[in-house]
Amino acid sequence: MVLNGAEIVLKCLKEQGVDTVFGYPGGTILNIYDELYKHSDEFCHILTSHEQGAAHAADGYARSTGKVGVCMATSGPGSTNLVTGIATAYMDSVPMVAITCNVNLPALGKDSFQEVDINGITMPITKHGFIVKDVKKLADTLRRAFEIARSGRPGPVVVDITKDVTAAKCDYTPAQISEPKTKKEYSKEDIEKIAAMIAKSKRPFIYVGGGAIISGAHEEVRELAKRIQAPVCDTLMGKGAFDGTDELYTGMIGMHGTKTSNYGVSKCDLLLTCGARFSDRVIGNPKAFAKGAKIVQFDIDAAEINKNIKTDASIVGDLKEILTDLLEVLKPGKHDEWLSEIKEMEEEFPLSYDKSKLTCPYIMEELDKITKGGAIITTDVGQHQMWAAQYYKYKNPRTFLSSGGLGTMGYGLGAVIGAKMGNPDKICVNVAGDGCFRMNMNELATASRYNIPIIEIIIDNEVLGMVRQWQNLFYGQRYSQTVLTDKVDYCKVAEGLGCKAIRVTKKSEVAAALKEAIKAGGPVVIDAVIEKDDKVYPMVPAGKPLTEVFDASDIEE
Repeated sequence: MVLNGAEIVLKCLKEQGVDTVFGYPGGTILNIYDELYKHSDEFCHILTSHEQGAAHAADGYARSTGKVGVCMATSGPGSTNLVTGIATAYMDSVPMVAITCNVNLPALGKDSFQEVDINGITMPITKHGFIVKDVKKLADTLRRAFEIARSGRPGPVVVDITKDVTAAKCDYTPAQISEPKTKKEYSKEDIEKIAAMIAKSKRPFIYVGGGAIISGAHEEVRELAKRIQAPVCDTLMGKGAFDGTDELYTGMIGMHGTKTSNYGVSKCDLLLTCGARFSDRVIGNPKAFAKGAKIVQFDIDAAEINKNIKTDASIVGDLKEILTDLLEVLKPGKHDEWLSEIKEMEEEFPLSYDKSKLTCPYIMEELDKITKGGAIITTDVGQHQMWAAQYYKYKNPRTFLSSGGLGTMGYGLGAVIGAKMGNPDKICVNVAGDGCFRMNMNELATASRYNIPIIEIIIDNEVLGMVRQWQNLFYGQRYSQTVLTDKVDYCKVAEGLGCKAIRVTKKSEVAAALKEAIKAGGPVVIDAVIEKDDKVYPMVPAGKPLTEVFDASDIEE
């Protein structure tokens, strides 16, 4: 079968099971877009308002479905506009393939119009990057890109193709997806050693991260917790790996984690770390982190072992496989006294907020009640992100999508579009601060163009909330460049971009607004006006031990 490069690109996407692509056309990628026109019955292409939106949409699609997300852009500024989205995916181990096209091969390296070395630019933020200069290598390169993106610790891969390659022809041979063969790098003795450590433990604690979701190990994590009667905390990326309504769940750990999780990990004698990397936002002061505990780490990436925290035992491999092997030899344990101590902490230190006024925690609790915990929630970054993590009860994996590692403001709206395209039967909601919403609010035009029924909740406090919180607590209340009081009317913006808009200013309006948005059948923006000095608690000051966690009641004292 003789095909041109553009045809080969689409054939390879079809081979890889791709049905949805997010992108933006331009001169060098026109041959591929021309081919997409001819195959519009096979692929759903979402034309975003900006390439960054395409990258975030591919990311949201990937996180919510477990498939590889795909975005496309032309050369020069088209490809560089993908960079923030690629970096976001890299930091959170999201499988994504970004296909870009470059100038013709003879024009490379000559500062040609819209020429840029996108592989050089993205090298530190991708698992791998390719530039295809020979059409005969195109199919194998694309297949390799998808394999790299989805295997091991997932991540983004860039495939840059010169324009002349997309026009050149060669023989094309169809192929099936090849599942990478992985060899276990650990022994039965390694498993038995950890089982023995668990058997000796009096106060075990399970700390779950995003790797548990990526590996599909949520059932095994839950069985482990039940088997050994251990409390469970999670990271921002681990939301949904353990049922947020389960009696063993103690909430998030870290800077804005619950007091119970932070104190509990500080008191435990064994910490079982499942697919988490001990990020600085979790551990606070590394010298004081879980000082009295033996630390066990399970991770697919050997580079994460002993990187931030020294472990007492570790296993490198797929978490689902590791836990399956561990559960085969692990005997049931009883830790009633420890669980009773944890329960007392939960009763003494519950999450709390001011119930006399409209707040983001109240909105998240109402959303949880109305959707029965079954929605996919995406967020931007800041106070609203933490409130969404704290007050919505995530029961299942792939239902909380947020930029954890990079902390990308403007991530959520593109991500919720991608999530909805991958999960058309689920309610998909993005929670954004007004500062974040301004960054990529143009993607509302994408949602309205295709009538994608997403819900955008703007937590509108007229400030950059999290930065202001730091300025309030640590910078002498000097609010430098964090006040957003101006003439922008978000409801008019939303309506001008083709969406329905609802403004909410009091608690009594929230439930009706959410129900109306769910029934609308198209994109809806809810502008929820809250007070500018609401704060996220609990909080651990940066670099401090987790035991220094405080909340509003501690400040009042």
